[in-house]
Amino acid sequence: MELFQKQRFIQKYRSRLGMKTTISNVNGKIWLFLDVVIQWDVIIDTEQQLTIMVYHQHLCKHIIMTFVYAKCSSLDRLELWDNLYYLSSDMELPWVVGGDFNIVLNEEDNIGGLPVYPPDYEDFALCVNSYGLFDMGYKGSPFTWWNGRSNSECIFKRLDRIFVNLPFQTLFPTTEVEHHIRTGSDHAPLLMSYGE
Repeated sequence: MELFQKQRFIQKYRSRLGMKTTISNVNGKIWLFLDVVIQWDVIIDTEQQLTIMVYHQHLCKHIIMTFVYAKCSSLDRLELWDNLYYLSSDMELPWVVGGDFNIVLNEEDNIGGLPVYPPDYEDFALCVNSYGLFDMGYKGSPFTWWNGRSNSECIFKRLDRIFVNLPFQTLFPTTEVEHHIRTGSDHAPLLMSYGE
């Protein structure tokens, strides 16, 4: 969630949304709101990610969830790639990774503006493949970010994604991701759902 709100307001938003629990990362840029009381533990908390382990009570299984808000600089994102690699190195649990990666995965994910620098998105693609993750695909608009300008200055990108590993896909085979309409942000919210 990209709000750039002061972290002290997290409880106010929790109350307004009617949620039971909130979690935020170390710099307060990633906020999680949970509407049911679940068992969870923070695994990794950095400026670019918040990884938690939750217990799915109906399935009696642990699931790893990584929420990402990546830095804009490719150099700064290297720390995120390293942390995700460390996490993936012995990952056997179902794992979902999603958020704002601040980089496209390929040239087709970008319309307008300057050309995409191949080493940046090639690093991203290499990391995703190395971690054993795959893109869930989506329904809706192909782009999740818009610079808010029109005509020749208009830029659209797919910066926000959800990835899963094979154990997650096996556990939740009907998972779908939707790109919703942007409202109040330059990013489109993503909704991931799965059937019972």
